Amino acid sequence: MYASEENATILWPMVVYGAIVLSLVGIILGLSYVLGQRHNQRATGEPYEGGILSAGSARMRFSSQFYLVAMLFVIFDVETVFILAWAIAFRELGWYGYAGVAVFMLMLVVVLIYEWRNGALDFGPDGNKILKAYKRLTQQPPA
Repeated sequence: MYASEENATILWPMVVYGAIVLSLVGIILGLSYVLGQRHNQRATGEPYEGGILSAGSARMRFSSQFYLVAMLFVIFDVETVFILAWAIAFRELGWYGYAGVAVFMLMLVVVLIYEWRNGALDFGPDGNKILKAYKRLTQQPPA
């Protein structure tokens, strides 16, 4: 019997907090319903309304370059988190931690050079190809 009374005294602040949260949610939703704008325009019923009528299909094809850039971003973002965690625990890790992060950063540089050499970081057309095409166009005699 004593344990249930102790649990009841511990739980009452949570019940009061939950009641306050639920009442605030109800008040906010009620006010937005009463005070909110009501309009029925042409694009209102369209999915993902952004003020512009949708044109075309949502099933567009993206270049594989887009996915490659997205993967590179995620990879380097996660690596940044690891380096930040190392920096926070720098004093506790000592020289062993410093050697570990140095090897880690060396691997990052090697992977970055590899991706650069393979053309993973080329986002547009090759500049040399554009210059050659421009020179060919300017050297042709007018027809």
